Amino acid sequence: MTPIPVLPATVPPPELVRYGNDDKLRDAAAKLEATFLAEMLKSAGLDAQSGAFGGGIGEEQFSSFLREAQAEELVRAGGIGLAESLFNAMKARADA
Repeated sequence: MTPIPVLPATVPPPELVRYGNDDKLRDAAAKLEATFLAEMLKSAGLDAQSGAFGGGIGEEQFSSFLREAQAEELVRAGGIGLAESLFNAMKARADA
């Protein structure tokens, strides 16, 4: 299995940078997207290592931290658009 490339740290797109009362909703939406992506990475088995140094109890215990960090970086790099959809839904419900 090939290793997952590390994404460079980027600035979020301007449409995701907002100031005001919506910050908490945007943060919550980004966290939900990161959680979703972490579960998808887990289901895809991208954290499984093979070879002489792969596996073991330590890897099992700490692989979730790696998946979470990768998912957070994916969201920071623009994600898959789920955070924006979640934000719009939460915003519509909060404004209702």
